Amino acid sequence: MTGAEAKFETLGCRLNAYETEAMREMAAAAGISDSCIVNTCAVTAEAVRKSRQAIRRQRRENPRAKVVVTGCAAQIDPDGFAGMPEVDVLIGNSRKMLPETWHGLSSSADSGSADGTRLLDDIMAVRKISARAAAGPEANSRAYVQVQNGCDHRCTFCIIPYGRGNSRSVPADSIVAQVKALAEKGFREVVLTGVDITCWGNDLAGKPKLGNLAARILKLVPEIDRLRVSSVDPVEIDQEFMEVLAENSRLMPHLHLSLQSGDNMILKRMKRRHSRDDAIRFCEEARKLRPDIMFGADLIAGFPTESDGMFRNSIKLVQECGLAMLHVFPFSPRSGTPAARMPQVPRNTVRERASELRAAGRAERLVQLQRLVGKNVSVLLESERAGRTEHFADAVIDTAHAAGSIIRGRAIGLNGSKLSVSKIDS
Repeated sequence: MTGAEAKFETLGCRLNAYETEAMREMAAAAGISDSCIVNTCAVTAEAVRKSRQAIRRQRRENPRAKVVVTGCAAQIDPDGFAGMPEVDVLIGNSRKMLPETWHGLSSSADSGSADGTRLLDDIMAVRKISARAAAGPEANSRAYVQVQNGCDHRCTFCIIPYGRGNSRSVPADSIVAQVKALAEKGFREVVLTGVDITCWGNDLAGKPKLGNLAARILKLVPEIDRLRVSSVDPVEIDQEFMEVLAENSRLMPHLHLSLQSGDNMILKRMKRRHSRDDAIRFCEEARKLRPDIMFGADLIAGFPTESDGMFRNSIKLVQECGLAMLHVFPFSPRSGTPAARMPQVPRNTVRERASELRAAGRAERLVQLQRLVGKNVSVLLESERAGRTEHFADAVIDTAHAAGSIIRGRAIGLNGSKLSVSKIDS
């Protein structure tokens, strides 16, 4: 194909963002052009609405382009999305990560036969996954490796297992090879990503754990300066991971926790596997092992049946765990989930609680950042003067350097919600 470069639009989670970057590379290698690819999200009814809106906008703004739709919303409701007049091609979640999908799409488009194409598998029957690395939006500094996909749990609010399938893991040797290749390309930091990465290894021979994977990467790829993990379930983190966190400074002191609520009754109604005490105990243990660690968390505001007292428990958890980087989700009923059939909290109350949770998170973020002031930090630059510390805190540095550099400095104060860092002369 010849023509304008393919355009991509991503909705939803970090994994979707990673997959978009991987698809961008595969589409470019296949020569895909004059196309708009929308990577949809299905986590809430609002996410589905925004996905449809994005598809319509891409068609409106690019009337001659081929509109290709993929992602969780397309996987869960293929008839609904393929039936949109704006959609030319629909690709399921398993097929979107295969180079042959994009080469096949290029060939069919050249022959004029791509319109109405559906490339879709029964996601619950998919058992294989292959490692594929992708540069992040900070392409000079950070890259992502998918180590796992799918989820074996069935939280009452979540539709995502039906878009992603059951949990399946990439073998460790394949992951190590991908990380090594990224290090050879000059990346300083790698993030291990997936849907439920603390379940990594459950379907592999010997059932290795995430801690074993982290230890192997750090041992076998000494060229990588920094290793991170994406969102984790604290109750499923294994002891070896905690030991690596304590003993190896190249495993970054930042964890994003899938908590969802700070109230025990709501956690039970969500079918979560931890209590509020479990969350607090985990954070306390992690801080003993790595005193400078910072935490982020996913929290849902206004889950069905949530009383004001239950909500207050979530607010208190922000301080009790020191949650500095919150992702707050106003509850939105998702058709097909048990939570959608539970007694709902009024929408205005949901919005108010989400706003209050975000405010609590901003306040705690300042508290946690202030603790870094006066201490030495290392900043991986994403641009000439801005980047992330090892704690994943936003930082601005007083002198310009090339993106991708790791700069040692001292945190001298706060610039809004960012650390101000002065470079230490070496």
